[in-house]
Amino acid sequence: MSNGGGANSSTHLLDLLDEPIPGVGTYDDFHTIDWVREKCKDRERHRRINSKKKESAWELSKSLYDAWSGWLVVTLTGLASGALAGLIDIAADWMADLKEGICMNKFWFNHEQCCWDSNDATFDERDKCPQWNTWADLIIGQAEGPGSYIMNYIMYIFWALSFAFLAVCLVKVFAPYACGSGIPEIKTILSGFIIRGYLGKWTLMIKTVTLVLAVASGLSLGKEGPLVHVACCCGNIFSYLFPKYSTNEAKKREVLSAASAAGVSVAFGAPIGGVLFSLEEVSYYFPLKTLWRSFFAALVAAFILRSINPFGNSRLVLFYVEYHTPWYLFELIPFILLGVFGGLWGAFFIRANIAWCRRRKTTKFGKYPVLEVIVVAAITAIVAFPNPYTRFNTSQLIKELFTDCGPLESSSLCDYKNDMNASKIVDDIPDRPAGNGVYSAMWQLCLALVFKIIMTVFTFGIKVPSGLFIPSMAYYHHDWFIFKQWCEVGADCITPGLYAMVGAAACLGGVTRMTVSLVVIVFELTGGLEYIVPLMAAVMTSKWVGDAFGREGIYESHIRLNGYPFLDAKEEFTHTTLARDVMRPRRSDPPLAVLTQDNMTVDDIESLINETSYNGFPVIMSKESQRLVGFALRRDLTLAIENARKKQEGIVGSSRVCFAQHTPSLPAESPRPLKLRSILDMSPFTVTDHTPMEIVVDIFRKLGLRQCLVTHNGRLLGIITKKDILRHMAQMANHDPESIMFN
Repeated sequence: MSNGGGANSSTHLLDLLDEPIPGVGTYDDFHTIDWVREKCKDRERHRRINSKKKESAWELSKSLYDAWSGWLVVTLTGLASGALAGLIDIAADWMADLKEGICMNKFWFNHEQCCWDSNDATFDERDKCPQWNTWADLIIGQAEGPGSYIMNYIMYIFWALSFAFLAVCLVKVFAPYACGSGIPEIKTILSGFIIRGYLGKWTLMIKTVTLVLAVASGLSLGKEGPLVHVACCCGNIFSYLFPKYSTNEAKKREVLSAASAAGVSVAFGAPIGGVLFSLEEVSYYFPLKTLWRSFFAALVAAFILRSINPFGNSRLVLFYVEYHTPWYLFELIPFILLGVFGGLWGAFFIRANIAWCRRRKTTKFGKYPVLEVIVVAAITAIVAFPNPYTRFNTSQLIKELFTDCGPLESSSLCDYKNDMNASKIVDDIPDRPAGNGVYSAMWQLCLALVFKIIMTVFTFGIKVPSGLFIPSMAYYHHDWFIFKQWCEVGADCITPGLYAMVGAAACLGGVTRMTVSLVVIVFELTGGLEYIVPLMAAVMTSKWVGDAFGREGIYESHIRLNGYPFLDAKEEFTHTTLARDVMRPRRSDPPLAVLTQDNMTVDDIESLINETSYNGFPVIMSKESQRLVGFALRRDLTLAIENARKKQEGIVGSSRVCFAQHTPSLPAESPRPLKLRSILDMSPFTVTDHTPMEIVVDIFRKLGLRQCLVTHNGRLLGIITKKDILRHMAQMANHDPESIMFN
């Protein structure tokens, strides 16, 4: 017996440790990355660069480039995110006003900009000027009267349907992944799941264009969530410019975490809130280095957006406000009541929206996404036009409700009477009785609230970019009993806009179950430290009330609806099952598909790959001993065998495959063996069959494992994958275990 003899001698074997196999270490679409292996690869790359940097000036420059590449990629991501956010804001404002008319002398101006330079606009009717023409002016030559109203109504519906139709067609034809909010999928991607194309260049381009169209169409949606998706697309694209991130999926997710912070920074004008949002809501793995880079990316994005100044108010958002009136202790009661309303609204919205989305997925209605968008846009436009508060886009409505009444406000919400016979003119709004405009505005706001609640349920999830609209409504009158007891005459002790802001935060908290990041985002919007306690009270109450009806927020609910393999770190596992209860194979299943370290041929392995759909195979010493050697991934095996057939002479179907360190002695006439030890994971994570599942779940969450092998006294018994854990958790919660698959 010899080692193969002649050309088959082991001294002539191509040891694949010396030459890396192309494609090995990459992942297929809709698969989960191996966080442990990716971190090991990065440490090895870092050691290799450090060991060479003293050899020459070139190697030192490569080392410096590698060290700074992280800061470069987040700088580029921040620059692109800020620029795109400014472009989206400007374009959406212009196209939203296009539904009502056009500026004849400078068509690229929106309504407000058109009247800035006009000398004919009055203070009370500052939005009316000769330069701005409604569609009724242009088409039938009438500015007032029933005919003018009907023509403007028709043109409003026409433009809304045109924008919505163009948006859904672009999404359907060019980038199906550009629809929706994007945050559920980003959470899943950051947890280690691969969705090819979701953060690609086509998705970025189409999402940017269709987000403008969707917001301009007047649909009941926001642009905040999609802006996070846009920023993550920028981060993903720029990461391919740097080998440190393009070849390592775990490192790439650090860039995506920073990009999501930049997205929230430009969406709300809240850089610190963006960093906390990334940490609290979307990131799965968030080391200290990523915290610093997220902070820097949010800073750069906010700086660029501020430089563009899309709203002309030197602020990052349209609805930035400042309150200076202190709040009083008794106001905690209405703040907490707003939190209760927000929690109830969140629970209702989640259940209603998920029920509708599930119906869309399981019925024929889901096969006609274009028709659904057209119907929703038509209903929205028809109902929205008569009410000025539903005709506003999201940012304008929030600005209207957040802004406090003052001498310069012409809103009907600030229509308070002034007694001209009094000895002195009263300048303070609280001392004036409410006028007819306030009462009519209240009815319109109540109708707007009901309309927005209903339409948002049906709008969130349609096949256009759609974020969550913040329903917020506030009304205060100083003759109310509770305020009459506490307010002295002439004292500004209640700030109505503050109630709108707290209500908006409570509603958003009830829907998303965010806490710390949401409070900081709203705090950055108002620029006032005094209102931290009211915000905290309302947001925390909304979370408690919402959790009483279900612990999942809207994003987690959509993750479960779509069947993404996402292990939520917030969810507790309280059952007493063991690893042997969850592992496969079960008693009724066929034996576990395994490889032996030196007893199988190339044909044996290829037939095993073709007959099964498993993502990997444990490698054991022999079928008799069942002693574990390592773990080999399906994709790596396929690529290694294809590469060997092309580059190594003598590799045939009957060639022996060897995973051991030393090739066993083979007959002289046997074909050349194939050594695949380089693709073998020599340290797969293992647990014993008596390990509690509570510990196994915790290990999967904290280490980001794809699979874990189960042994008993060193002998292989079975395997537990991430999907096995998700199925088991669904079964324990009385849900359908087969729903845990990408859908």
